[in-house]
Amino acid sequence: MEILRAEHVSYSYQTKYQKVDAVKDVSCGFEQGGFYAIVGESGSGKSTFLSLLAGLDVPSDGAIYVQGQPLAQMDRDAYRLNQASVVYQSFHLFPLLTALENVMLPMEFKKIRKKEAAARAEKLLQRVGLGERIYRQFPKMMSGGEQQRVAIARAVAAGGEIILADEPTGNLDSDNERKIVALLKELAHEDGYTVIVITHNQGVADETDHVFRMTDGKLDQVR
Repeated sequence: MEILRAEHVSYSYQTKYQKVDAVKDVSCGFEQGGFYAIVGESGSGKSTFLSLLAGLDVPSDGAIYVQGQPLAQMDRDAYRLNQASVVYQSFHLFPLLTALENVMLPMEFKKIRKKEAAARAEKLLQRVGLGERIYRQFPKMMSGGEQQRVAIARAVAAGGEIILADEPTGNLDSDNERKIVALLKELAHEDGYTVIVITHNQGVADETDHVFRMTDGKLDQVR
């Protein structure tokens, strides 16, 4: 079942000196339980396209549909809270919150009781391979791989169906890279998430089900 679709999506912005056509007439679809990679050089438009899929920006032309509904007509903050979560290369954990509190945060936004949120956060941290030692640690006390696992647990805690990951292994060593990719693949294939990864890393892309390549704002499916 197709969860997310782009139809003739373009996005342009104006700098001080010129107009930049970052995304050019892109059409593609993403199905439930699929693990996707979008590869391309720096400046090719892939991160801009991910921000459009996340509802952080609105296309200049065309439309993005979430289960058939135009994203531009939805409450995009609610979309990111309830349906789509973004995982970043730099983790974006809140530095003054513990691992457990970071994972609890989206549940607290949904008014889930603190005791229930804490219990579920513990299970999610265990699900991503982190034990009790991590629960009360702050981000600066964790390794990069541990921080990214917390970020993924937080994305899952939101309870949505879509995980959008922008270079999620970019700051990790090869061992942690393999673990994070395996975790994302498991979330797609076993839990039914639609996982879309932006990456420069061909090894990461090789582990996904489908690969798109973005070149100068245009998207082509490689496999």
